[in-house]
Amino acid sequence: MWFPIMITVATGYLLGNINGAVCVSTLMNDDVRNHGSGNAGLTNFFRNYGGKGTILVLLIDMIKTLLACAVGYLLLQPYGLALEGTMLGGVCVSLGHDFPALLGFRGGKGIVCGLSVAICVDWRVALLAAIVFFSSYAFTHYVSLGSIAASVAFAIGFCVLYWGNAAIMGLSIVMSVLALFMHRVNIKRLLNGTESKIYLSKKGKKQ
Repeated sequence: MWFPIMITVATGYLLGNINGAVCVSTLMNDDVRNHGSGNAGLTNFFRNYGGKGTILVLLIDMIKTLLACAVGYLLLQPYGLALEGTMLGGVCVSLGHDFPALLGFRGGKGIVCGLSVAICVDWRVALLAAIVFFSSYAFTHYVSLGSIAASVAFAIGFCVLYWGNAAIMGLSIVMSVLALFMHRVNIKRLLNGTESKIYLSKKGKKQ
């Protein structure tokens, strides 16, 4: 069983190196990491390029995650560990997205990857995380706060629904902690009151 696990880990990590924001900004003869926060994520891409290309960034990051999860599912299903394999693939693609060796270890924060993993493993957790994210953003306009809250909801959802399944619980907690770690600077800014808000329209920005 160790060989399928290693293939899942390696495949997931390498797929994670395919960063949507970097790919799309490169097509624009630019690098999103040279702007704003320097982060290769959806939020920084949107801040600097607006809606142009944002959907493509989202699709690339979701598709690579779905592929990583599918590999884990197919390889570990024969051992009765389909969901565990799916989650393992998701954790590894998130690691590759956050710390991409092929991109100088300058990646994103893995929120889209996390949502995609939840969609693959259990739609109820995906729905919970999405509701928490959009509710937090709607009231505060802090994308980072919504992401942090959704990450916590992600782990709580899986721990509640899969109580007793050590692998699912442990891997979900790892993904949540990883997301919180990647948002450590945002957390400091939120506590200091210096975090930037994001508005989807110019009208909202003026309010």
